[in-house]
Amino acid sequence: MTVSSAEELVETIRAALAPHGLFLRGTVNFAASEGAPMRADGKPAASVVLIGNVGGSLWEPFSRWREHEPDRGGANPLDNWSRQAIHPVAETTGATAYFPSDPPWQPFQQWAMRAEGLKASPLGILIHPRFGLWHGYRGALGFDRELLHTGSVPAGHPCDACMEKPCISACPADALASGTFDVGRCRTYLRTQPGAGGCLAHGCLSRDACPMGRDYRYPDAQLRFHMAALSL
Repeated sequence: MTVSSAEELVETIRAALAPHGLFLRGTVNFAASEGAPMRADGKPAASVVLIGNVGGSLWEPFSRWREHEPDRGGANPLDNWSRQAIHPVAETTGATAYFPSDPPWQPFQQWAMRAEGLKASPLGILIHPRFGLWHGYRGALGFDRELLHTGSVPAGHPCDACMEKPCISACPADALASGTFDVGRCRTYLRTQPGAGGCLAHGCLSRDACPMGRDYRYPDAQLRFHMAALSL
């Protein structure tokens, strides 16, 4: 594949994803000896391109889609919408689509760390130097050839320069007191009346306290949707 055709392929993908509020979030090219994901043809992928949202970019397209679905998108509407948005792009470009919600479970976080150079925040969410904690990965495309790099690799880890760590002190459940995110402690708190009226209703207070990427904070409706999706 020539450089020009690789550029055309990347631009084709970008243009197809744009109406859905989705973006290319980085590329991983695999060496022959690496554990690359299998493509639909039974051969290992040579590259994977990550697809995701930046801030609330997907919320309006997703919400419009739900309005026209008889069952509002089913039990897992965001996963269902992601498949409907990304599968046609895979078919058009000859790629294999992968999703975080579908087996065989792919190492999306490892791919993202490699593709964009990101590291985990105290909450466990990968933190971006521009978008902070307000971004996500909705799928990926696997190709039979190496592709151009489509992400940006930051110079350093934002949390290393954050001395006050407001995300830790803002947690009403003290779920970050040990230095790692205590999922059980968080869920126990969310079942209480203060938890239901606080984080569960308005979004995680620790996430909201992070100073990085505040311009990309999810809309309130999107925050409520994500919190409501928690299985308590």
